Amino acid sequence: MTSETVRKNAVKVLFVDDEFIEFRALKKKIAELSEPLVEVEYSPSIGDALEKIRAARFDLILLDNRLLPNADFRETVPELRGIGYTGPIGVVSTDISGGYFQEFPDYGVDFRIGKDEIDAQTLQHIIREYVHYDVPDFWKDDYSI
Repeated sequence: MTSETVRKNAVKVLFVDDEFIEFRALKKKIAELSEPLVEVEYSPSIGDALEKIRAARFDLILLDNRLLPNADFRETVPELRGIGYTGPIGVVSTDISGGYFQEFPDYGVDFRIGKDEIDAQTLQHIIREYVHYDVPDFWKDDYSI
């Protein structure tokens, strides 16, 4: 398989967080995934994310809940949807217990997850659940339980 074929088949994730250290942590967790191949790009702001989405295709966006100057996902997700992004968006936060998180479907968010909950297994589950991806045969047994 050529590197171009691998890149074409990779699940492309855009991680939007104003803390670069969070991106580094996510990259380490993604490195533990054996399947699927995941390419992750980083955006430090919603403005940068909007530019990247206009320029390239992403299969999934993981978005920090609070990005300055916006208050939270209730402002940032409508901006992403407003430029035509229709793929899954997950809001990632240190604390997802706030009552306003119950409103996430009203703003175009597909799921929410605590930063401490993200690991390789969780990322595989998110990709299976929200991203169109050809599931390898060895995963299909997992669905027959």
